[in-house]
Amino acid sequence: MPKTKLSQPRNVPSAAPAMPGFLPLYGQIKSLITRALVGGEWKPGEAIPSEMELAARFGVSQGTVRKAIDELAAEFIVVRRQGKGTFVATHTAPSQQYRFLRIRSDGGGIVHPTTAFIGLDKIKADAVTAGKLAVRAGTMVMVVKRALVFAGRPLIYDRISLVNSEFPGLNMEALVASRGSIYSFLETAYGARMIRAEENIKAVAADRVAAKVLKVAVGTPLLSVDRVACTYGDKPVEWRQGLCLTEGYSYYNELA
Repeated sequence: MPKTKLSQPRNVPSAAPAMPGFLPLYGQIKSLITRALVGGEWKPGEAIPSEMELAARFGVSQGTVRKAIDELAAEFIVVRRQGKGTFVATHTAPSQQYRFLRIRSDGGGIVHPTTAFIGLDKIKADAVTAGKLAVRAGTMVMVVKRALVFAGRPLIYDRISLVNSEFPGLNMEALVASRGSIYSFLETAYGARMIRAEENIKAVAADRVAAKVLKVAVGTPLLSVDRVACTYGDKPVEWRQGLCLTEGYSYYNELA
C-alpha cells in the first residue's frame, strides 16, 4: 500500500522543526496548517483554503482535513462560518476581544472594562522575566502598567511584560490611541495573536502601589493572576501580572 506523502505548506521558514512522525495523520495536518499560520500565509481574519483544497494540497482525504480543522476550531485558532468558510480567528472580533478576561459581576453580567494606562518602562529582563518569556536574561523588555476600570471602578492593576524586539516602535501614545483590548491592538499592529494562556492564581494582600491604583487600603485582599500568553507554536509573547479586586466581582471559569 503506497504511503501518503504530505506536502509542506508554502512560506514556512526552513528552520521549522521536523514534524513528529508518531502523530496521527490528522494531527500531522493540524501541525502543517499551524506552520502555515506561523509563516504568515494566512493572516488573522482571512479565510483559509477549503477542506477540498487542503486535502489536495497535502495529499490526504477531506475527512482527515476536517478532523484537523475541528481541533483547530476547538482551540479557537480558526473559526467556521456557516456558508462562508473557515477563517483565522482574530482578537478584533467582538466575541474574542476579551476572551481571556474572566472577571464577572456577582450578578452574572459581563461588563467590558475601559483601560487607564499608567506607564511604560523599558528594562533588562531578570531571570524570572526571561524564564516566563523564554528569552535570555538581560534581553530588553517593555513593562506596560495599566488599570482596568469596570463601571467606573478600577478593579485590576496589570503589569504586562513584552519582549522589546517583538514590538518595535511600541509606545504609550500608540497604546492610549488603541482604545480596544491590548490583544486586538498587538494583533492588528504587529500580527501577534494570542491563542493560549496559562495562569496561576492565588490570594495576596495589596501593596502600596496596587492600593493606590485600585483605591483601596494597603493589605486589602486581592486575587493575583499570573498569566503567560502564547502564540502559534506555544511561543510565549506576554507575561501578565494582574492584581484583581473582587468586591462585587468574581473570577469566572468554565471547565469542560
